[in-house]
Amino acid sequence: MSNERADGYAWRMQPFLNTEALFSDESELFRSPSEPNPGETVTIRFRTARNNVNEVYFISGATRDRMRVERSENGFDYYAIDVSVGESPLLYYFEICHGRLSMFYNKLGITKDLHANHSFCIHPGFHVPEWSKGAVMYQIYIDRFNNGDPSNDVVDHEYAYIGQHVTGEKNWNAFGKTEMDVGNFFGGDIQGIWDKLDYLQDLGIEVLYLNPIFVSPSNHRYDTQDYDHVDPHIGKIVVDAEGVLAEGDTNNSHAEKYKTRVTRKENLEASNAFFADFVEEVHRRGMKIILDGVFNHCGSFNKWMDRERIYENQPGYEPGAYISADSPYRRYFDFTYEHSWPYNEFYDGWWGHDTLPKLNYETSEELRNKILSIGAKWVSPPYNCDGWRLDVAADLGHSPEFNHQFWRDFRTTVKKANPNALILAEHYGDTSSWLQGDQWDSVMNYDAFMEPVTWFLTGMQKHSNEFRQDLIGNSISYREAMRWHMAEYSLPSILCAMNQLDNHDHSRFLTRTNRKCGRVTDFGPEAAAEDVKIPVLREAVMYQMFWPGAPTLYYGDEAGMTGFTDPDNRRSYPWGREDRELISFYKAAIRVHKEHPMLRTSSVMMLNTEQDAMSFGRFNGKEQIVLAVNNSEQERTMEIPVWRMGIDRRAEGQIAELLIETNEEGYILGTKKEVLDHGYLILTLKPLAAAAYKVV
Repeated sequence: MSNERADGYAWRMQPFLNTEALFSDESELFRSPSEPNPGETVTIRFRTARNNVNEVYFISGATRDRMRVERSENGFDYYAIDVSVGESPLLYYFEICHGRLSMFYNKLGITKDLHANHSFCIHPGFHVPEWSKGAVMYQIYIDRFNNGDPSNDVVDHEYAYIGQHVTGEKNWNAFGKTEMDVGNFFGGDIQGIWDKLDYLQDLGIEVLYLNPIFVSPSNHRYDTQDYDHVDPHIGKIVVDAEGVLAEGDTNNSHAEKYKTRVTRKENLEASNAFFADFVEEVHRRGMKIILDGVFNHCGSFNKWMDRERIYENQPGYEPGAYISADSPYRRYFDFTYEHSWPYNEFYDGWWGHDTLPKLNYETSEELRNKILSIGAKWVSPPYNCDGWRLDVAADLGHSPEFNHQFWRDFRTTVKKANPNALILAEHYGDTSSWLQGDQWDSVMNYDAFMEPVTWFLTGMQKHSNEFRQDLIGNSISYREAMRWHMAEYSLPSILCAMNQLDNHDHSRFLTRTNRKCGRVTDFGPEAAAEDVKIPVLREAVMYQMFWPGAPTLYYGDEAGMTGFTDPDNRRSYPWGREDRELISFYKAAIRVHKEHPMLRTSSVMMLNTEQDAMSFGRFNGKEQIVLAVNNSEQERTMEIPVWRMGIDRRAEGQIAELLIETNEEGYILGTKKEVLDHGYLILTLKPLAAAAYKVV
């Protein structure tokens, strides 16, 4: 190997390899363009300490090419190579040669693990919408957010669900039922969200993610009854009727009021039109809106199944598959046993639930095309929604091969209808096969955000089912979990991943801070708010605002809402009883996030890890921001190597300015400055505190 530099300067190898200086990722700083199209030439870079290695090689398949030194600055060398990309994914990693030592570097960093999942990867033509990168999202469970139109409320005995009459809660501030809360309605609706758009805009929200909006018999609406129409119970009821169920009667064919509300054309069209107006108003304010798509299963009330006989003999509706052997929807479902026609008593339900009939895509091309058309319909005029969140998306078909092909078709259809639509999926586990640029854009980020952050800050499992003493404050476990799981994502998917602390399926994060293991049936709803630690929640919010991805609030987190896992996490928003100081903090943290666009796309690097404390940096070659967290009950002094973000550690007089700091009492905004000590930021953090600084 030659010791001759590209600039003609002969240099002598330093005796020790500075591994802390080694870095590359898929951001624009190290790959430009970071999201190339087929046929483009991409410049790929790798960083080392200056004059510290002999060679750096770019490796892709059988290719091993020596990289050139593109530039040297701030004590670093930046090696580069130009690569032409084709149609297929391009996997690559690096080899660093230091004297007789040779090592490899991929998404895991310095590693012996050269599994393809952990290689850097270019998916030519894979783009996620620019608006989604780092966007501040807000998830709304509609029935519990705000009641803007009492005239569309579900009334007592309107119909029966799972053998019980539904109820309309009269007290907005009441706790939900501790068991089987799905038929208990508080009356939240789209008008209620519209009425609170000023509040959401003032909070700093950029994207609304709505739990399902389509006709459904439950308050969660994950048992779709009619994919073509917004539920009039959250939309508009212009034609109504009498006729609720008598006491003891659970035969929904007698539920005339319900049938009128959800099957009459006037109500369905009015609700759709009202929703289109709502989306137009959301867009007028510069905000986006994402819908919840439940396409793995529907509901037993669904017009294609009609087990409840809601649509039987109604004009304009075909017989449901449960009612007639000749139903055009027969092949939409998997009837495992035919018994005493014309009834079908046995069909495949999701996880065995007969209220959630599984859609049988493999046997019905008509069903496949219908759902694809639904995917396109709601992102097209007049609705113009901005994307989909896909419920249990990996469970859609009966084989992985079919699932992947369906979501390829779904992506093609939706992106053709609206190229700027975002496709997010609910998924647990390895995401790599789904995020190849041809299926989903990204996921609800459980593995590489919610779970590691929750374990580190609370020691609790996300359902509050378990407490792990060995994981609370374990920054090394946090670092390794993030490193491992983020390697499964390509950068575009990371930047728009839905980074939540909680949602409708998991306990409220604030409740996890009290370390009570169990559910609402174990303790009662009041216990969810006992011994909670708001300073720990503030730490978690700082993670949301500074880690790569889309920080996503679950409605009411900002107001101090608590709750065990569902159904207790679906309480009504406490209008008039909010924690105003906490809301003020959320506004400030969101504002800092939005005032620094580099947080949407820049590199991330773990800087140091200690028991109960850690720090990471965000940088793009022009700006550097560091977040430090002290999750202990004692004051902590940290020496943070911010030079690793590309800062010249030899320069004197470098300053780090405070952006926002939280502590046990609350938060403060930029009122402090710290002088760097040879590339180190030395901070003293109060107990249960987090602080973000910008190096200037």
